[in-house]
Amino acid sequence: MFDLFDDTPQPDVVWHPAWLAPHAAADVLARIVAETGWRQERIRTPGGWVDQPRLTAWQGDAGAIYVYSGIRNEPQPWTPTVGRLRDAISDLCGVRFNSVLLNRYRTGTDSMGWHADHEPELGPEPVIASLSLGVARRFDLRHNQTGVVRSFRLMSGSLLVMQGKTQSEWRHRVPKEPTISGERVNLTFRVVTTGYRK
Repeated sequence: MFDLFDDTPQPDVVWHPAWLAPHAAADVLARIVAETGWRQERIRTPGGWVDQPRLTAWQGDAGAIYVYSGIRNEPQPWTPTVGRLRDAISDLCGVRFNSVLLNRYRTGTDSMGWHADHEPELGPEPVIASLSLGVARRFDLRHNQTGVVRSFRLMSGSLLVMQGKTQSEWRHRVPKEPTISGERVNLTFRVVTTGYRK
């Protein structure tokens, strides 16, 4: 994946470019879109309150509350499809994920800005497994100290696992790509310390 002789920083990730076959990824995408209770959240910016440029949902075990960008996420129950994905990805990673953030990018103008998933309830070195479904989108990781950027083209069915110091040493984003018209759904499975925030 990367040049072994390149001494610039590398994120601690494991990439499975075709974890799901194309037909399986398309079937899973259709099921998740239909089963999920999507929300349009609002966030505070320097210019005031605005709609997030994507739809979201939070599923998980009871008590897996997650707060980011001022949004308090109370878990919806696992849907059948997402629950099966959780079990398979947990087995692959050797981590029992208890929650998942679903992001629905309706077109290429939906996006996610630079950020890190480093909230206290995720722990100091969280394992976050990111499954992409639908149209391919670019995913960037930027090293905090050097500004080095590593980019991936995440195809439908690809699984990117971020671990180790990735969240403390890197930021990531899904940039706008206005020429893209298709839909993408991304699921980021994680472990939240239950009861951390009330």
